[in-house]
Amino acid sequence: MTAILNILTSSWNMYLDSSIYMLFGLFCAGLIYAYSKTDTIGRYLGKGKIRSVFLSALIGIPLPLCSCGVVPAAAGLKKQGANNGATLSFLILTPETGVDSIPLTYALMDPLMTIIRPVAAFISAVTAGLTENFIGKQETPNELQPFSKEGACCKTSSFTKQNQGFIKSTRIYGGLKYAFIDLLGDIGKWFVAGLLIAGLISYLMPDNMIESYLGNNFLAMLVMLITGIPMYVCATSSTPIAAALVLKGLNPGAALVFLLAGPATNIASLSMVYKMLGKKALLIYLSSISLCALLFGFLTDFLYKGLNISAKASIGKTAELIPLQAEIIAAIILTMLLLNAIIREYRTADTCACTAYRGQGVEEPGFK
Repeated sequence: MTAILNILTSSWNMYLDSSIYMLFGLFCAGLIYAYSKTDTIGRYLGKGKIRSVFLSALIGIPLPLCSCGVVPAAAGLKKQGANNGATLSFLILTPETGVDSIPLTYALMDPLMTIIRPVAAFISAVTAGLTENFIGKQETPNELQPFSKEGACCKTSSFTKQNQGFIKSTRIYGGLKYAFIDLLGDIGKWFVAGLLIAGLISYLMPDNMIESYLGNNFLAMLVMLITGIPMYVCATSSTPIAAALVLKGLNPGAALVFLLAGPATNIASLSMVYKMLGKKALLIYLSSISLCALLFGFLTDFLYKGLNISAKASIGKTAELIPLQAEIIAAIILTMLLLNAIIREYRTADTCACTAYRGQGVEEPGFK
């Protein structure tokens, strides 16, 4: 019983630290949803081997889509005419970062990791996109393939719905409704799972375990890479797990590898790349994520050492700037929103289900 209480206490402390930043990130996500003109995105991502990749990456940075929800969204971009490199870039960067995960990184980790994470994600996505456009399979206009229903997974792609013709107040309401109900329903359970896993790590993992078995920084990065690639973990839920591992002695470079590799890869995204873009694109996809993650892992360790910053000592320090009373109020509000979003999700017929569109003649969610 004591063990359970200690685990829950560790998870609750992280929840307190992150609640106000989660609310802020969700609010920003709602505004982006409300004012994004996704119907014009596709036409800009099919022109130019270089420009389209950079545009796709820039579009993907703020979008609050998990590694499951990004699959039908990327398929929608492809159907609208985005070239292979732009599609690959979008598919990598979008789940690795977002307006919901960036404030959370700031709250649970530190400012330096908050900067490095989206920069590393951007460069890895651009690297994959440019590589695909220059050495990958050359496209012809009539070569665009329909996306297999097997890749559709999450209703998070409802981000792509439009609210054309709405007045501003209605548009904002729709955006906030999306953020605090649809998006929170999708990522909320994974966020809670991440907090519980972080609590387990904090309580069960001995303080010297990582130093004993993963004392070599490169070995630690490889382990995090191998662990992260097959694991389904969104950017939001990966953050508390990475923070807990750093507190146990994991080097910040290895934590970054996990933050990059985990959210960007899962069976749905791997299947989508293989079926839509081919084997060569899948190889480019995995190798770009892996090599860039390791490269930035080394760079991250170098920066922390060069700037004389202790990643372990700085974990969660920025969250201490928020008064405890404000954290408690934010935690209560977020808890009520989480319960509402999750209950509504399970009561709705079109909830996240990988088999929801198979054999029913229903078109997958995507860019309209």
